[in-house]
Amino acid sequence: MANYCLILQLLNIAQFTLSSDSRSRRMSPNTCWLCKTFRAEENGIISKVSLDEVLQWSQSFEKLIRSKHGPMIYKTYLKTEHSDENIEFWLACEAYKKITSQRKRIYVARKLFTSYIQPQAPKEINIDSPVKKSIIRNLQEPTQSCFDEAQRVVYMHMERDSYPRFLESKFYQQLKYRLRTDNNIPSVR
Repeated sequence: MANYCLILQLLNIAQFTLSSDSRSRRMSPNTCWLCKTFRAEENGIISKVSLDEVLQWSQSFEKLIRSKHGPMIYKTYLKTEHSDENIEFWLACEAYKKITSQRKRIYVARKLFTSYIQPQAPKEINIDSPVKKSIIRNLQEPTQSCFDEAQRVVYMHMERDSYPRFLESKFYQQLKYRLRTDNNIPSVR
């Protein structure tokens, strides 16, 4: 229950940041993916975020993105910066690489292209023209690696730009503080 309260506090921080931007709309607990995730946690589907895991995120971006809860917490932060398409694309590429069926790979490759790559895509990512052209050439017969360069570019953007801001953010600092505080409070049974 304490972790659920912590997540609600973090959502309030995210909502304040989102609502202070006139271009954005307030997150609803019914549509917020993090709310849904932590409701699932209450049902025992997802284990708790540990202080150790959260502290490891500051060691490297790789540790954040490869940890159990790091990507979903980081995505919540990126929403406050209006750049969550980066982590979504990166995670989608990770899933794409695991596809073994060529038929499904073609379908998902086209979906990735229309969602993230093509000009004016709903969640267009910031990649250069040669990378886009390479992906377009590979769409007819997509391979497991056809999005690798775009994924690498997006990873570098996140690592260089938003990751340092995440570590300094009130969002991350509050998470660390709350987990430290919770760990120092003896449990009552």
